[in-house]
Amino acid sequence: MALPPKVYQFLVGLFASLGSLLFGYDLGVIAQVIASPNFKAKFNASPNEVGAVVSVFTGGAFFGAGAAGVMGDAIGRKLTIMAGAIVFLLGGALQTGAQALSYLYAGRAIAGLGVGILCMIIPLYQAELAHPDIRGRITALQQFMLGIGALIAAWVSYGTYIGFPDSSEGQWRTSLGLQMLPALILAALILFFPESPRWLIDHGKPEEGLRTLAKLHAHGNENDPWVRAEYDQIQEAITIEHELEAKSYMELWVDKSCRRRLILTMALQASVQMTGVSAIQYYSVTIFELMGIKGDETLKYQAISSVLALIAQFCCVLFIDRLGRRGPLIGGNLANMVTFIISTIMLAKFPPGDSHNKSASWAFIVVTWLYNISFSATCGPLSWIVPSESFNTKTRSKGVSIATMTSFAFNTMIGQVTPIAMQQAGYRFYILFIVCNFTNALFFWAFLPETAKVPLEEMDALFTNTPLFVPGAKKRDYMPRDLERRVEEVEAKQSFTAQEVEKV
Repeated sequence: MALPPKVYQFLVGLFASLGSLLFGYDLGVIAQVIASPNFKAKFNASPNEVGAVVSVFTGGAFFGAGAAGVMGDAIGRKLTIMAGAIVFLLGGALQTGAQALSYLYAGRAIAGLGVGILCMIIPLYQAELAHPDIRGRITALQQFMLGIGALIAAWVSYGTYIGFPDSSEGQWRTSLGLQMLPALILAALILFFPESPRWLIDHGKPEEGLRTLAKLHAHGNENDPWVRAEYDQIQEAITIEHELEAKSYMELWVDKSCRRRLILTMALQASVQMTGVSAIQYYSVTIFELMGIKGDETLKYQAISSVLALIAQFCCVLFIDRLGRRGPLIGGNLANMVTFIISTIMLAKFPPGDSHNKSASWAFIVVTWLYNISFSATCGPLSWIVPSESFNTKTRSKGVSIATMTSFAFNTMIGQVTPIAMQQAGYRFYILFIVCNFTNALFFWAFLPETAKVPLEEMDALFTNTPLFVPGAKKRDYMPRDLERRVEEVEAKQSFTAQEVEKV
């Protein structure tokens, strides 16, 4: 029995998001690796060297996201995913077998390069395969699988911490080596999955593109009204786009509609980092330690946080196409702001390290968990969903590439600044994130159009016709609903033909 088309699309997207699992696992496991007694004894690394082990990963991801923009257009979405997985495998092998910090740096940078490629291309691939009604659900898998990776990392870290003696290198090499398994599966099997029909049609393979659309949406029926209407719409849009081909990244700034989308998606990716996600996660570990909770107990609390985040991400997968994009993004930033207000007050009144603030420290941990739930249900997934669906075919790979690079740039910056700022400014540093979460909500309320369930080929009309100041604008006034009209025309034509055949 054949799977329903939307279930098939979901499963294809789920497999592709193994690349996101790699990102979550690597980010989650490195904290346990650098804290392992054997790692410390073997490398005797200074604080700056330890910081470099962590940060070169996101630095590599920045360049990987940039490379993926070119690769995605040149060799296709599937081959780009396979290339990213292979690069990650090389980096993982170097990390696992590292005998000196230089090898570890190289492995982290190369693995980051692979993750940057994957994080950029996977949501784009998912968006180009999905029906508009479930596109948000499928692209939200990027963040969901990132959470799965972090959860696996948390429990693997706990297991290796207590399962290996401090004298064993297996305490940290095992954690690093396991990350290569999903990358190997992804690289080995991705070519068995469908290529993006939009890339195929855009690169002179319309027949294959039509077959892929039919396989995705109608069990291979190329005469299905939806398939014919979407195929015709894609063909027409690509023909027009080829007349104004974006041959360089600078051309993204020339077209007013493309420029608007690029600015919005870059702002979204930057805003997500300025919610304080990196800072609060980094500093929460310090709070655990200041409470006297160390080692395996700290890893337990991190694992609890990962479980809560995963539940929130799953809720996003279930409901994001019903709730849309604007509301959850605005509400999520406001909820983040509230958690930071509470955290700032508690840190100001009960400074970390005070022997009388144990209850307040526990309350701080609960608030960080609440923040993690809010972020994971809204801002995190939407940072991948909105960029992947906003651009047209000629600019999608380049635009998503720049937006993803923005994310990794701000991630690296916040990671470097946070320890210094917390030491110099203390709890006052959190005021920055209170302000940023509020201004994020205000900015997207004012300027971000609703993109949920809009066909990809109609995004040009959405961003061209929607007023710059969005509140008060009615979607029915600026959306042509071209795909719906085409489906109705195909259905009417097929019905008329069938009637004529019956008369004969």
